Amino acid sequence: MKTAIYYKAKKSTINLLIHLFLLSVTVTCLYPLAWMVSASLKTQETVFRDFSLIPADPHLNNYLLAWREGGFGRYFLNSIFYTAAVVTGIVIVASLAAYAFSRLKFPGKNVLFILFIAAMMIPIPGSFVALYVLLNKLHLRNTPLGYILAMINVGLSMSIFLLKTFFDRMPTELEDAARIDGCSKLGIWWHVALPLAKPVLAVVVVFNALTVWNEYILALIIFDSREFMPLQVAIKLFQGEFVTNYPLLMAGLTIAALPIVIIYLLMQKYIVRGVTSGAVYG
Repeated sequence: MKTAIYYKAKKSTINLLIHLFLLSVTVTCLYPLAWMVSASLKTQETVFRDFSLIPADPHLNNYLLAWREGGFGRYFLNSIFYTAAVVTGIVIVASLAAYAFSRLKFPGKNVLFILFIAAMMIPIPGSFVALYVLLNKLHLRNTPLGYILAMINVGLSMSIFLLKTFFDRMPTELEDAARIDGCSKLGIWWHVALPLAKPVLAVVVVFNALTVWNEYILALIIFDSREFMPLQVAIKLFQGEFVTNYPLLMAGLTIAALPIVIIYLLMQKYIVRGVTSGAVYG
């Protein structure tokens, strides 16, 4: 009896320590976001003097000023367009490629898949020079299409790997039943594979949407015209050579972070299933 009580108390202590550790990690991750929102409601004079997270006199007009002075309307629409186009392209191309690697037999399949996976080991900035030269030769630099194609290329390797892993575990009986009903390979991909892959697709969508939405360096390399620039470039406008308007900068960052937070909240159920449970079917 004493041994059972001892082990139960020990287990409770360990669980308490684990929860305290996770709570500290959560606070560490969320505090910068809370400070960002708080700073966006202060003035340039009080942003580093008032350490309270809830300002006594919040300045909501900082968001309006950030939207107007930074030209956020155009940049915001640009980022939404780029994110939607890139994520759609990645989902279509990666799911088709992953399904082909998983279910079809063709010469060089394993070699091609290894090459796709090997691309994950190359840092994204390491491909900027090659992308710049290629887009120049194709006359796609300083065009939205060139930027979209480049960003699709960035997200393909990881997406194909995740989806192929899922399709490899998908029961073949489901495809056999669809084939008996007269479905073609594309029909099986559309009606069977994609609906079952919702958890993994949610992970692919969120990870790639986050990458595209936060992209900054590649946009500066590809674009010369400001009219094509994404939202992250507009945020840089509030950081001058000698003076930085921190409240407007924080307001711009809050506006930029909001769409990703909304996407994550909408897809949280599928993301948790896809990451923690190995994408359970059904």
